[in-house]
Amino acid sequence: MTRFLTAAAGYFTLALSVLGLGACSPLALFDALGPRDGGGRLALKDAAYGPGPRGRLDVFVPVSAPASAPVLVFFYGGSWKGGSKEDYAFVGQALAAQGFVTVMPDYRLYPEVRFPAFLDDGAAAIAWVRDNIVAYGGDPRRIVLAGHSAGAYNAVMLGLDHRYLRRAGVNPQAIRAVAGLSGPYDFLPLDEGTAQQVFGEAPDKAATQPITFAGPLSPPAFLATGEADTIVRPRNTRSLAAKLRAARVSVQERVYPDLDHADTLLALSVAFRSKAPELAEMTAFLKQFAEERPTTAARR
Repeated sequence: MTRFLTAAAGYFTLALSVLGLGACSPLALFDALGPRDGGGRLALKDAAYGPGPRGRLDVFVPVSAPASAPVLVFFYGGSWKGGSKEDYAFVGQALAAQGFVTVMPDYRLYPEVRFPAFLDDGAAAIAWVRDNIVAYGGDPRRIVLAGHSAGAYNAVMLGLDHRYLRRAGVNPQAIRAVAGLSGPYDFLPLDEGTAQQVFGEAPDKAATQPITFAGPLSPPAFLATGEADTIVRPRNTRSLAAKLRAARVSVQERVYPDLDHADTLLALSVAFRSKAPELAEMTAFLKQFAEERPTTAARR
């Protein structure tokens, strides 16, 4: 099976890139056929964190889970127009196998909603984590966020702009660190098409950009991209990393040679993990800050 998937790498990468990860068929097929990490398992399916069919989440746990494990909330991509948690079980199991109780929420998409409704959904999912994750072995005081593409935007924005968590009744200090894979963080002026559709009605365009909120109180960040990414240009990662470093925030910036937009997602899988040491580097960074006590200076 691994040999088949390796031979199909070009097909999946091209299909996922062209479709912006929005069409479920190629990724659903990859998720269904690919080998999985044996160290993680699905523990909870379709728990309601909010109203409607998109207000649901899944929880993956380490097979050998220590008490009070760190919690990772992962947001998938899809240009805020598509995507389903059903197609990302390989990510949930991979992260759980690394020792994280991993939460994978769905969230509302365009055209049902526009900015910032999907961020409010993400904050509501984190509120659910705070209130319920102890039952699955997670420590609600040790939450980290991660995501790919549009999901990286969601994760990083929730970590940097504290309004959404506060509106959901969550102390932003609960977020120990964030990780963004191939995320858009600095994309003004808005291009015609998806960006204009999703963000164009916002009265303050600067307030739609994660880089606007990067400052001394931002959480530590792991920011990775592929040098060959033509969907979300690597300059997004570089500019946000530079601003966070200037604010003396801990940042690990990784630009992987030859990887494209879809590769930074696929590299989390067993089949394509040899593409880059992304999973090991990201989880090591997140664990470091999940274990540390927040400093006084980091308090929100």
